[in-house]
Amino acid sequence: MTDAFDPEEDGAQMSFAKDMTYGDYLGMDGLLAAAQPLSNAHDEMLFIVQHQTSELWMRLVLHELTSARVLMLEGRTQEVFKMLSRVARIFEQLNNAWDVLRTMTPSDYTAFRDDLGQSSGFQSHQYRLIEFILGNRNRAMMKVHEHRTELHRMLTHELTQPSLYHAALRLLETETDSRFDPACYRMDAPHQADPAIMEAWSHIYRDPQAHWTLYDLAEKLVDLEDYFRRWRFNHVTTVERIIGFKRGTGGTSGVTYLRRMLEVELFPELWHLRGGL
Repeated sequence: MTDAFDPEEDGAQMSFAKDMTYGDYLGMDGLLAAAQPLSNAHDEMLFIVQHQTSELWMRLVLHELTSARVLMLEGRTQEVFKMLSRVARIFEQLNNAWDVLRTMTPSDYTAFRDDLGQSSGFQSHQYRLIEFILGNRNRAMMKVHEHRTELHRMLTHELTQPSLYHAALRLLETETDSRFDPACYRMDAPHQADPAIMEAWSHIYRDPQAHWTLYDLAEKLVDLEDYFRRWRFNHVTTVERIIGFKRGTGGTSGVTYLRRMLEVELFPELWHLRGGL
């Protein structure tokens, strides 16, 4: 019979009365205490953890996108690729999380839905910031945050900054010796497809070897939006599977509203040009 393994004999530190632990570093006490169901329904814990972890991943998305934008504006495009690939994989991770939430049935959700009150993912300021950074900017979406001055100020500030796509378009102008309509750089409205931009991107795609850096950047942006769209689609199907066509807890039309969001294109020219190549 083999003696039980003692990690201390292997050199592991076992006393942490004066040193930082794994839990200390990660703030585990506060993190785990944040999941506090308001009902006795078994599946409310699943619902809370699903959304809390999504917000943590979104925090990382914002960290990556903010840095990527700065680097792109400085012309350090090669350093951006890893960040954009990481964001795409984060959305893949978020997509997989819907599979866990879909183990909750309509009956399970009904058991605690009233405890949510008017709270809704529609009110996520981090999600709104992600949309704003990526270029889907709509001032009307800020009204829900007016009661939180610091959040409203954060969103307002973002509308004064060029979007990630704006930064890419500046690089595209330089590479193709183009000049786009200033309206394409409007900061407080969603980006609309522009023929001159599509032609410039098409120029890149017709000769990738001559413009490899921008070609690679374009595909990284498409990859990011691809995973983002899948996340939105899985959100719609999950909501429809659990609540059907009921109104959302935050007052939106629920599935109908979410389906409308599926029509949003972040980088439209990069999708539209493909049919003409």
